[in-house]
Amino acid sequence: MTVDYPLLARQLAALLDTRDWLTNSAQTVAFLMQEIPELNWAGFYLQREPETLCLGPFQGKPACHPIPFGKGVCGAAARTRQTQRIDDVHAVADHIACDADSRSELVVPIVVQDRLWGVLDLDSPRRGRFSTDDQAGIEALVAVFAARTDLEQAH
Repeated sequence: MTVDYPLLARQLAALLDTRDWLTNSAQTVAFLMQEIPELNWAGFYLQREPETLCLGPFQGKPACHPIPFGKGVCGAAARTRQTQRIDDVHAVADHIACDADSRSELVVPIVVQDRLWGVLDLDSPRRGRFSTDDQAGIEALVAVFAARTDLEQAH
């Protein structure tokens, strides 16, 4: 399963034709769900309260809200500001199980002017779904999203 991330980056840049954070985040998760195989959830969590992630636009089953920085894979990405790529979420002691069908997870933090804006969270029902190439590709798509979006207006 090879994903052409450079092509997806060009397509996403063309799709994001506004600077509005809400429109662009909704479009981005819909695009990812459509174009990235084997996902069962894609969405944004925003930092709108101290040390807490609040649910933003997403595609998939209803989600957990809120998520403290001290808990789960999303919390770890927010706390460390580093991408979290987890092959088996059930092996993570403090994993927040919003959807029992999820097996692997990729969470990319979004930092604007040294401030955490939020995270992009992708879940898959397949264990080990996300490779290092997927991580680099998704990080590049997040960079496209951040460059095309006025992220200051979300707060």
